[in-house]
Amino acid sequence: MKSTFPLDVSIVIACYNEESLLKDSVNKVMTIMDSTRWNYELIFVDDYSKDQTRSQINQIIHEHPNSAIKKIFHEKNTGRGRTVSDGISIAQGRFVGYLDIDLEVGAHYIPYMVDALIQGYDVATAYRIYKATFKLLIRTIVSVGYRKLMRFLLKVPLIDTETGYKFFNREKILPVLARTRDEGWFWDTEIMTRSYHAGLKIIELPCLFIRLYDKKSSVHLITDSIVYFRKLIAFRNELLKA
Repeated sequence: MKSTFPLDVSIVIACYNEESLLKDSVNKVMTIMDSTRWNYELIFVDDYSKDQTRSQINQIIHEHPNSAIKKIFHEKNTGRGRTVSDGISIAQGRFVGYLDIDLEVGAHYIPYMVDALIQGYDVATAYRIYKATFKLLIRTIVSVGYRKLMRFLLKVPLIDTETGYKFFNREKILPVLARTRDEGWFWDTEIMTRSYHAGLKIIELPCLFIRLYDKKSSVHLITDSIVYFRKLIAFRNELLKA
C-alpha cells in the first residue's frame, strides 16, 4: 500500500547558539540519512540564537539546493519544548523526530529509531548509557535520581524520558502533542508520560552518550533540578485529577 505521506522521515533540529558545531553535525546527519533508502527533510527551528546560528542555517540551505530543508526563526526565546513542537507541527514525514544537534548521542542511531517505528512502535527514544568518568559523576547521579523520582511520582515504566533523541509516528503523536503544554525542558517528560497514558507503543533503545566538554551546556544543574522537581509535582497532581 502506497504511503499517503510525501516523505518518510522528518528530522527537527532545534537550535540555540549552535554556531560552533552546527554545520559539522548537520553534515553527519545528512551523511547517515543519505546512506538509507528513506526520503527525508530537515527542519531547523532556531530559538532566537544570539550568535551566527541563523547565518549558518541559511548557508546550509544555500549549499544544499536539492535537499528538502525548512526553517523557522523564533522572534523570542521560547524554550526547547516549543521549539521542537513547532518543527513537528510542520513536518511532512510519516515519521518525525529530533535529536540534540551536539550529537552527544550520535547520528548513527537514527536508522535504529526509524526501523523501530517501521516495525510498529509509535515512539522510539534513546536510553542514554553514560561512559563512566569523574567529570560526569555529578551529572550521572542527578540524572539517575531524576529518573527514579519520575517513575515513582508519575507511575510510568520508562527509563529516560529526558533524552534529547526522540522519534515518533507523526499521526499518533500529534494528538498527544496537542495536549502537551510545557514549552521548556520538562516537555520531554510530559510528552513521554502522555504518550504512555495514551496507550502508544514505546521502545527505549540503549545509546552511548559521549559528553562534549568543550560545549557550554544550556542546562543549569541546580536551578533546573529544582524547577524540574516542582514541575514533576504539579504534573503528578494534574494526572491525579484527570
